[in-house]
Amino acid sequence: MRITHIITRLVVGGAQENTVASVLGLRRLPGVETHLVSGPTTGPEGSIESQFDDSPEALTLLPSLVRPVHPLLDARAWLSLSTLLRRDQPDIVHTHSGKAGFLGRLAARTAGVPIVLHTIHGPSFGPFQGPAANAAFRSAERLAGPLTSHFVVVANAMARQYRAAGIGRPDQFTRIVSGFDLQPFLAAQNDPNLRQRLGIHPNDFVAGKVARLFENKGHDDLVAAAPALVRILPHLRFLIVGDGERRAALEAQVAQLQLSRHFIFTGLVPPTDVASYMGIMDVLVHLSRREGLARALPQALAVGRPVVAYDSDGANEVCINGRTGYLVPTGNQHALQERLKLLARDPSLRIQLGTQGRDLVRDLFPLQRMIDDLHALYQRLMHSRSPRRVTSPFAPKP
Repeated sequence: MRITHIITRLVVGGAQENTVASVLGLRRLPGVETHLVSGPTTGPEGSIESQFDDSPEALTLLPSLVRPVHPLLDARAWLSLSTLLRRDQPDIVHTHSGKAGFLGRLAARTAGVPIVLHTIHGPSFGPFQGPAANAAFRSAERLAGPLTSHFVVVANAMARQYRAAGIGRPDQFTRIVSGFDLQPFLAAQNDPNLRQRLGIHPNDFVAGKVARLFENKGHDDLVAAAPALVRILPHLRFLIVGDGERRAALEAQVAQLQLSRHFIFTGLVPPTDVASYMGIMDVLVHLSRREGLARALPQALAVGRPVVAYDSDGANEVCINGRTGYLVPTGNQHALQERLKLLARDPSLRIQLGTQGRDLVRDLFPLQRMIDDLHALYQRLMHSRSPRRVTSPFAPKP
């Protein structure tokens, strides 16, 4: 079984970590050959390309596959992908992310690949953006939909959203959650040395956020909610883990509000160190307005920390309200403040929610389960008597 995965870039992020873990994990299975094609990785969000240092032959970087819309480079990327796929003749192409998802599926059909999958890591359209962008992205997904044999979704919410937009059939969607190596998170401790290094006192209450510092991730909402919270909870510290293009603006907002001593910006943290930072948190706050199912949520639960999250996309599939944490309506600062105050004042409640969260993710999110589920899906599609073969109008005539 020969599988080619395609993604736009390999920044430090959930979709990228999921994809790399899938490719490298599948390579260890007998009879499976996997390869990843990615565009170049640039910017302050870091890179995980180094995870292929031991398997450099498994990664191909395609300079023309860039994230922004660029008609000339996009056409070049499509042609390059089509040529590569004709040469390698994979049994399956599996695409990820918006740009690579569209161009990769089109190239796969152009090259005559029989089975084409696409993982919906997060929505391409929705209330988080304006009408023009929504129309463009929805149209692109509707064009790519008929070229897709099967969709993998990291949360059932993604299947519902795409079906509501008229994309795909019910039997074309399979949920495979974004598994990860649980052990570092299960073993994470509240390390006093790390707290001291970051300037966190033993009696501080730490509300952490792990995400790229990017629009729609909810950092602005957390900053806006902070003044009222710190007046009531003077020992509250916000631990902001990650980097991105919004960092300077966020630091300026915090300084303007005279809250710099309450906010700690760690900058870029390697994925291997995230568990340690979650270990010193008392609660994880996740306020993204656009996320399939953020890996930070089950990771925090694996550490035994409760979560407070916007009730957006797939968050409610692991943040079970009142059981593993609390959901709040998107943008509702009062509800966010009330839940954080409740958790800050009740250590026993934090332990209860965190313990129940750990039990939930221990069964559902092991990395090997994700690999096995993907492999089983590939086998089912391969062995199907009539895999859904669709051709692109751009495919060469026989």
